[in-house]
Formats: sequence, structure tokens, C-alpha cells
Amino acid sequence: MKIESRKTAFDYILMVLFCGMIVMTVYPFLNVLAISLNDPMDTMRNVNFVIPRQFTLANYKYIFSENNMMQPMIMSVVKTLVGTGLGVVFTAMLAYVLSRKDFYFNKSFTIIFIVTMYVSGGMIPEYLLIMRTLRMGNNFWVYIIPGLIWVYNVILVRSFIEGMPLALQEAAKIDGANDFTIWLKVILPLCKPVLATVALFIAVGQWNSFMDTYLYARELPTLQYVLYEIMESAQIKVDPHAAALGQVANTVSPMSVRMAVTVVATVPILVVYPFLQKYFVGGMTLGAVKD
Repeated sequence: MKIESRKTAFDYILMVLFCGMIVMTVYPFLNVLAISLNDPMDTMRNVNFVIPRQFTLANYKYIFSENNMMQPMIMSVVKTLVGTGLGVVFTAMLAYVLSRKDFYFNKSFTIIFIVTMYVSGGMIPEYLLIMRTLRMGNNFWVYIIPGLIWVYNVILVRSFIEGMPLALQEAAKIDGANDFTIWLKVILPLCKPVLATVALFIAVGQWNSFMDTYLYARELPTLQYVLYEIMESAQIKVDPHAAALGQVANTVSPMSVRMAVTVVATVPILVVYPFLQKYFVGGMTLGAVKD
């Protein structure tokens, strides 16, 4: 009985701890959402709440009505789709080559790739390479080519492929398949979990990026860059006549705009993530396990 009572007490302690962790995790997002939907003047009095005290859509109206959002949104969607699709394909190709035991330089190339994770040329050489040598300024492909391969993703996919039975590739070779056919019809179908994980990583990076627009392609603005500009330039705007009448519906504050921008930038990823969650978990665990 004492052991059972101790287990029960310990379970209650764990429940309290987990509930506290859930509150600490969920509260910031609920607070951001509530501020974005709350009257800006009321928000200035107190920012610690999770339910809008004075509901309003003025912050979102300010973002979408005073700025041309359609073209940047389309650019962000196209950039994310193209960058994710090509990134997954080229990552899988490179990972397959590095996983081949008969590729003599696989270890050498792997070391070179890993070194780039810790040592880089810096922003100035990168800027000169892209803008002056490659002349990719204000070109759509400046969003795609420089970040086409992420070393971490290559290592993740390579580890997953190395965990597969080598007999699958040998059997395909006996049947007359070449390397491209093996990669396309044997490796890729079995790599769906880890490729979904990589796709999620790339999509989040492409969607959230705004520095590439800031540095290389201001004539092709993305949604994140426009939201960044809105957030940076937001100032308190009060209609004098409305303020004299005690109406604050036309008031916009920097805090409210920043929170609304955060919600607009986050919602698309939150919508996509649940559909990839099972693949994300599977890819992270299976990619790290070897026989």
C-alpha cells in the first residue's frame, strides 16, 4: 500500500510539472494572439492577458489595407514551394551518393561538407559572390540556389539511407537497374519519413527568411520582408477627432502591429505542421538509428 501511495503521489507531482510546462509553452502564443486582436490603447495599459479585453481587427486591417500584400505573399509561396521541392530532390541525391560504399571519396566530401557547418566565408564574400560574380541580384533564383543544400539535412538523409539493408540495392543491380533507377525507385520511396522531415525544415527556413530579400532582391519582396518593414516602421497613429470623442478604433501601436505580424507569419507553418508531424517524428528517430 505504501509503494502504491508513493507511486500515486509521484504521478500527481509529474502531472503538476507537465501542466506547468504546458502553460509556460502555450501562454506566450496565446498572449501574442490576444494582443494582436486587442485594442491597441487598451494593450498599452497591460500586456499580460490571454483573451482580448477589447476585441478589434484594426491591427490586421492596418497590415493588409495600407500595404500591397498580394504580390509578396505569392512570391513567398512560390519561393517556399520551389525551394522546398528542389532542396529535397538535390539533398536526397547528394545523400545517396555519400552513402554509397563504392564511392571512393565519400568520407573526404563528408568532412568538407561538415567543415562548412562551422566555418564560413562570412557575409561580405557571400554578398560579393552572389551580386558581382554570379550577378543574381533581384533574380528569383537568388532565393533558391544559395540555400539549395543544407549539410545537416544531407547528413540526416544519408544516415537514414545507410540504415537500409544493402541487399535492396544489390537486388536492384542484379535486375539491371542503374544508380539513378535505384535512387528513384528503391531509395526515395523508402525515405518518405526523413524526406518529409527535411521538407519541413526547408519550408520553414524558406518561409521565415527575409534577409535574402533585404540583401539581394528588394525588387522581388517576399511576405516576410514586407512584414518586417511594417514592423520596423510602425508608429502610434491616433485619429485626433476619434481620440477627442473617446474612440480609439483607428489607433495602431507598434506593439499591436508586431504581434499581428507575428501571427500572420506563423499561422501558415502551424497549418502545415500537423500533416507532417508523424513523418517529422519518424524521420528524426529512424534517421539516427543504424543497424
